Amino acid sequence: MRVYEAVVAALESIGVDAAFGGAGENAAGMMLALDKSDQIRPIIAKNEQGAAFMACGYAMFTDKLGVCFATAGPGAFNLISGLCVALTDSYPVLAVTGYSTVAWDGRGTLNETSGLFRTPNSAMMFDAVTKKDPETGEPANYLVTSADDLMPTLQKAIEVAYSGRPGPVHVAVAEDITDPAIKVSNFSPLRIPFDPVKPDQARVDGAATLLAATINEGKRVVLLSGFGAILSGANEAVLAFVERFQIPVVTTMDGKGIVDEEHDLAIGLYCDSGHKAAWEIFDSADVIIALGNSFAQHATFDFSDKLFDERALVHINIDAAEIDKVYRADHAIISDAKLAIAALHEAMDDRVGPVAAQDYRPKDYDERFIISPTPKLHPGRMVQAISRMLPDRGVVLADAGAHAAWCGYYLELNEGQNFRKPGTYGPMGIAVNGALGVKYADMDRTVVAAVGDGSYLMSGFELMTAVQYDIPVIWVIFNDREFKLIKLYQIAAFRRCGLVEFDNPDYAAYARACGAQGYTVDRLNEFEDVFATALASRKPTLIDARITRLALPNYSPDPDGILSAIFDRVRERFGA
Repeated sequence: MRVYEAVVAALESIGVDAAFGGAGENAAGMMLALDKSDQIRPIIAKNEQGAAFMACGYAMFTDKLGVCFATAGPGAFNLISGLCVALTDSYPVLAVTGYSTVAWDGRGTLNETSGLFRTPNSAMMFDAVTKKDPETGEPANYLVTSADDLMPTLQKAIEVAYSGRPGPVHVAVAEDITDPAIKVSNFSPLRIPFDPVKPDQARVDGAATLLAATINEGKRVVLLSGFGAILSGANEAVLAFVERFQIPVVTTMDGKGIVDEEHDLAIGLYCDSGHKAAWEIFDSADVIIALGNSFAQHATFDFSDKLFDERALVHINIDAAEIDKVYRADHAIISDAKLAIAALHEAMDDRVGPVAAQDYRPKDYDERFIISPTPKLHPGRMVQAISRMLPDRGVVLADAGAHAAWCGYYLELNEGQNFRKPGTYGPMGIAVNGALGVKYADMDRTVVAAVGDGSYLMSGFELMTAVQYDIPVIWVIFNDREFKLIKLYQIAAFRRCGLVEFDNPDYAAYARACGAQGYTVDRLNEFEDVFATALASRKPTLIDARITRLALPNYSPDPDGILSAIFDRVRERFGA
């Protein structure tokens, strides 16, 4: 078989059933091979960045490999932002790109990226955004220049993508070997390695001793859950653990839904835009179990140095590099989150007697009851409506912006539902496009992209992709005609704002012009009506939600609350 036919057959052999890419001359063979496939559903995006974001979405809540592809040069470089997301957020993603004729390197051939004679250097670019091979420490960025090297290179790339903490890998195929006369003579099926990172029993026993003693002494243990727990599918193990030992749960934004958020032990969101009840119960803890948590900036109040002044930390993470990176761990367990929490449960079970049922949920008043000075649509109330109406196993994705804070604060997930915001790389547009990948990975799940108008304007043409391939995502645009989060930052830091307001098109008319459903709302009852219609229609739908500008998301730069933050600012300014 030809080179790209072998690539597609290899992907089929490991169960890949979708690939997202961009059209181009160097990707022509890949496009033809995918078009012939009976197993892999190809999606040609309007821009390769959208395709890479879709591949991230495809891998986001599954064990599946996200696959994106592009032509050489600019097409390949357009994948970079998506691979950055996969790198920071731990998604197994394979990027397959073309590469201009190696025999002509340095001559200035079309799309050349050899780095010679004022051409871009794709090796440097992809080295920077791919996961490192744990055996060699080298980036998993490969250029295939011989047909005989294709299969071992693909196998190596897959092994790196899945080993330990997942991440992105890149395989470039030189144009030299894509001639129809060149054949792959050594084809063999690929293998996905199944070698989970298991906890060291001595480390588990050490942590279990501390935790059991803390509980037996009537002191408080709190579980802080991050996205690593979601990625590992640790929901049932976490629920069994916290119910057995009556441990309250707080989460990062990306850890939302690790247990049903209506559960008595689910306190809320712990971050700078989180719940007061979560801040208070964290502050009352004697020991924190950080599960699948990397202590990101906004989850730690800008890396506050007082978070662990008076409490011990048990840190569980699949990546040893995360341990002690921000906060020193008293006990560290390097492991898959699901395996680690199950091992802790077993190790503690005989050491702790029956624990009386607890209800730690002093709900924040404004988490349920929103007072608004205007009848115009309040974003918090709209998110509450999404919570009430979201079907079982529904997914809500937020993009970068103030709307992510609204979603994190007011969205309450039931068992089986998921939420995701941009990770630490934080590009605008990841949810706008990534939602197509999440939906394509499981067409039975409802997928809602709750996005800002700024982020939608950056990448909204993939709505046409959703229409073309019949991918019924629901986009809810938080339309206030400004970059709200940037504006708030400008005012806080510089006491003025500028260049943050913009005009929006008629989104509903645009949606209909693309062949999708489009609606405009500015009242809560209108939103509820059209959201119900969108859920029932199973068609790509865009809802232009014209929200009030007067609403501000809950926020404190200090884990002890806004008053403590004000006191700290005054003390810093006047030296008190």
